[in-house]
Amino acid sequence: MTGQYDVIVVGAGPAGLSAALYAARAKYRVLVLEKEKMGGQITITSEIVNYPGVEKTNGTELTEQMRRQAEAFGAEFAMAEVKGIDLAGEIKTVKTDKGEYQAPGIVLAVGANPRKLGFAGEREYQGRGVAYCATCDGEFFTGMDVFVIGGGFAAAEEAVFLTKYARKVRIIVREEDFTCAKAVADKAKNHEKIEVHYETEILEAAGDGLLRRARFKDNASGKEWSYEAPEGTSFGIFVFAGYVPDTKWLKGLVELDGQGYIITDRDQKTSVDGVYAAGDVCVKNLRQVVTAVSDGAVAATSLERYVSETYEKPELAGWKADIEEKRTKNVEHTSVSDLNDGVLITGEMKSQLADLFSGLQNRIVVEGVLDGSPMADEMEQFLEELGDISDMVECRSRRESDKGKEDEEYPVLRILKENGDETGIRFYAVPGGHEFNSFVLAIYNAAGPGQPITDEERTRIGKLKGPVNIKIAVSLSCTMCPATVMAAGRIAAEHDGVEAWAFDLAHYPEMKEKYQIMSVPCTIINDRKVVFGRKTVDDLLTVLEES
Repeated sequence: MTGQYDVIVVGAGPAGLSAALYAARAKYRVLVLEKEKMGGQITITSEIVNYPGVEKTNGTELTEQMRRQAEAFGAEFAMAEVKGIDLAGEIKTVKTDKGEYQAPGIVLAVGANPRKLGFAGEREYQGRGVAYCATCDGEFFTGMDVFVIGGGFAAAEEAVFLTKYARKVRIIVREEDFTCAKAVADKAKNHEKIEVHYETEILEAAGDGLLRRARFKDNASGKEWSYEAPEGTSFGIFVFAGYVPDTKWLKGLVELDGQGYIITDRDQKTSVDGVYAAGDVCVKNLRQVVTAVSDGAVAATSLERYVSETYEKPELAGWKADIEEKRTKNVEHTSVSDLNDGVLITGEMKSQLADLFSGLQNRIVVEGVLDGSPMADEMEQFLEELGDISDMVECRSRRESDKGKEDEEYPVLRILKENGDETGIRFYAVPGGHEFNSFVLAIYNAAGPGQPITDEERTRIGKLKGPVNIKIAVSLSCTMCPATVMAAGRIAAEHDGVEAWAFDLAHYPEMKEKYQIMSVPCTIINDRKVVFGRKTVDDLLTVLEES
């Protein structure tokens, strides 16, 4: 068994973080499980102006502050995908790809995923014109025409955001009007670069590897019309058609409505004692950050009473004693998968890294092969700051004229073994933004002990036939890229014949052109197979096995 807790929160979006904060503040031992990224879907929102008490922020900053607050009260965090839950009995068991965890109280804050419409060409052109994240992919459509599909809050807000890049934005609204608040809709309606088509739907997206044309239908008149990109150019289609609750795995465990949302009472309790739900996954009238945070607080305070009453039962005396002992130890927990972002390494970050690096099993060398570019100058500064943190991580640099291989790309940060041998992990990027986490984890994985993987995953990695080169094209503003970089690095750390190279696409336009990249993360296997979207270790292994 991996661990015992008072409360386990599944999901680290605003609802889950709020629940963790309140439960931890009540002196309960709390674990937050997150499979993708801390902060949830709101991290892709570039501007939040309607959260009370905060004049203006973005999704990443707001949820990072929430995480810090929860952690300050003692909440623990782990990156793990929940595979199932056993809700029978007083003590529930959460089964993940990293082990099992137990607690009498569970908060389900699993959120929802972007809905795909299923129009012709949607799947074929995902990553090559069809996208779902304006923050991640908007810059790829600079100077191009863009279509936004949807009439809700996200569609209106992201359409305005996309005007920073696009030549013109056309919003395709299926209804007679927007379905979001008038103030949000009016910003889109009144923007000089935005054109709105009501009672219209997309029928097809087509092209020749990149998007070249799209077909639409005006449902009011019944007439179809088409858009053709100017000769030699492409365009973008951003789909914001709502979300689908991430609850298929909960069917039969808790009561769901016809759309898959969790049914709760006013205390956020589900149909099962000891199991509460919060946030967008619940049946509710308004899905906003402020309501998600409220749900989390209500769920946690309601669960406090339930857990307290449950511990009064004689049959749980042993469990209660074990938990109280763990609480009194008050061991500070630092999640290796959730460190702060940023190129400049702050004092707080250095303190966290010092703790992490002190537990490394082997010394690691981070070598910069540099040229005279601005990116190389940033890399050099980064190495200087990183090298002061721990004797377990040696940092050094050399100029490109001293490199051993004439075909080596530079500037580059290479993670080497203590004897100078390659680990196969490289960063053709300054590890800032969201990629700071993946860089730190690359060191952790290469030096050991490394992120936990299942026995099945370790066996599958061992069966891979090398050499295998994995290139991951990323954007430092992309919230979905780090998971793929981490997964590739974990595989490379486990197999001498696998290389994992991360590229900041902003510095490699030739890569964007060669592989027709219009979305990140983009993963290229042996310079041949190209796949788009976030990938876990399991996902990447499947891609490699099929290559």
